[in-house]
Amino acid sequence: MGRSPRGGVTGPSPRGGALLVAGTTSDAGKSVVTAGICRWLARQGVSVAPFKAQNMSNNSMVTADGAEIGRAQVMQAAAARVEPEAAMNPVLLKPGGEDSSQVVVLGRPVADVTALSYRPMKAALLEQVLACLADLRSRFDVVVCEGAGSPTEINLRADDVANMGLATAAGLPVVVVGDIDRGGVFAALYGTVALMPPGDQRLVAGFLVNKFRGDVRLLTPGLDELARLTGRPTLGVLPWLPGAALDVEDSLGVPTGVSSAGPPHGEDVLRVSVARLPRLSNFTDLDALAAEPGVLVRYATRPEELADADLVVLPGTRSTVADLRWLHGSGLADAVLRRAAAGRPVLGICGGHQMLARTITDGVESRAGTVPGLGLLPTDVVFAAEKTLGRPVGTAFGRPVRGYEIHHGVVTVDESAERFLDGARAGSVWGTTWHGALEDDDFRRAFLTEVARAAGRRFVPAPGTSFAAVREARLDALGDLVAEHADTDALWRLVESGPPAGLPLLPPGGTGAR
Repeated sequence: MGRSPRGGVTGPSPRGGALLVAGTTSDAGKSVVTAGICRWLARQGVSVAPFKAQNMSNNSMVTADGAEIGRAQVMQAAAARVEPEAAMNPVLLKPGGEDSSQVVVLGRPVADVTALSYRPMKAALLEQVLACLADLRSRFDVVVCEGAGSPTEINLRADDVANMGLATAAGLPVVVVGDIDRGGVFAALYGTVALMPPGDQRLVAGFLVNKFRGDVRLLTPGLDELARLTGRPTLGVLPWLPGAALDVEDSLGVPTGVSSAGPPHGEDVLRVSVARLPRLSNFTDLDALAAEPGVLVRYATRPEELADADLVVLPGTRSTVADLRWLHGSGLADAVLRRAAAGRPVLGICGGHQMLARTITDGVESRAGTVPGLGLLPTDVVFAAEKTLGRPVGTAFGRPVRGYEIHHGVVTVDESAERFLDGARAGSVWGTTWHGALEDDDFRRAFLTEVARAAGRRFVPAPGTSFAAVREARLDALGDLVAEHADTDALWRLVESGPPAGLPLLPPGGTGAR
C-alpha cells in the first residue's frame, strides 16, 4: 500500500511515480513550481527527488562526490530534503558563446559542441537520461521532473530529450505552467497543447497559472473557457511571490533593479555593484550578500553604475577572456582600475578572479594564448584542459569557510602574496576561485566588516542573519504556494495513476476528436 500526501492509506505503492512540469516559455516558473511540489511532498513524508534531463545554464554547483549539475536541481533537492546527485541532472549544457556549449554528462564535461553538432549526440543521451530517471524512480516514491524551455519547440521535437521526448519515452503525465505576468497566458497554454502531435497531447493533463496578481475570481471565466476548449483543468492559480526565484538558471533571472533584505543594522548601508558580464555564471554567489540587511546589490553595465559602490564584484563567467574584452570595451575595466588605485574594495570570484591577474594564458576556452589581465593581484592564470571540480574548505579572517570550485583556469599566486582563501589579497582587492564562500555566515560578516572599513562606511552586519535559514524559509514559501493554491489531490492522482484516458486532441497538431 502507498502513502497519500494527505495521510492515510491509498492503493498501489506510489514508489516510482513521476510527473513532468513543463512551461509555455523559459522563466515561466518551472523551477520554482518543481521545488514547491518537492517541498509539499517532502512535508508529507513522501520520499521525492527532482530531475531535469537536460539543463542549459552556466549556474551550476558541485555535488559531494564531485559532479557538476545545475544549481536549480541543487535547490530542488534541498526542497525535497535530499542530497543532490548527478542523476538529478544528467545533461548540462554550459553556453560559452553565440553558438557553442560545453556538454556535461553525469557531472563531467565530455565535449564542446555547436547547436547543430550537438543534435547527433541526443539519441545516446536519451538512453542515459532514461536510465537516470529509472534509477531515481527505483529509489524514491516520486520523481518530479522539470522540462526545459517550452515543450512545443516544434523545430526540435524529433530529437527532444528534455520535454515531450522524455515524457513519451517514460509515460509521464505533464502539467504545463503559464506565466500570466507576461500576458497572453490563455493563448500560450492553448497553443502549447494544440501544436503538439497526438502522442504528446495525450500526456498533457492540466495547467498551472503562475505569477498571478489580483482577485482570482476575475480569472475564473477564462479558466472555465480554457477547460471547455481543451478538455483539461487548471490545477491551480499560484499568486505572485516576491523573491520566489531561487538559483535561477539563466540571465532572465538576473535582477534588473536593486536587491535588498531590508534596512541596515548599523548606521550606513553598503552598496555592492556587480559587473553584468555577457557570459555571467554562478551569479547566485551574490544571493548571500543580498540577504544581508542593509546590503544593496545591483548589476552594472556602465562605469557610472560603479561610482557610488562600496564594493565592486567581478563574478564568475563561462568565458574569461571574452568577458574581459567586454569589460574593457564597456569602460568598466578602467573604472575598476581607478577604484583599486584609490583603495576602494574589489572582489573577484572565479572568472572575475582570473581577470584580476597579471596574465591569462588560455588555450582551452577562447584559445587566445596569453593576454594581459587587469594586473591588480600578484597572480597568473593558465587554463588546463581538465576542469577542476571540488568542494574545498579553508579559513579566512579566522573563520572556517566552505565553497565549491568549477574552472579550467588555474591561478598561481606569488609566494610572497597575502593569501585569501585559495587566492590572494592586495590592499582592498580580493580574489578567489571559490563559489559559495559568502554563504558562510561568519565569513561573510567578517568580509563585509573589512569592506565597510576600507570603504569608510559605518555599516555593521546584522549578527543573526543565517543564509541557510533564509533559503529554507524561501523553500517553505514555495511549498506553501503549492499546498495552498494548487489542487494537490489532482497532482497526486497524476503522480500515482498517470494522465487520464480520453483527453481531447486539439487542432492543428491533433485531429480535434477524442
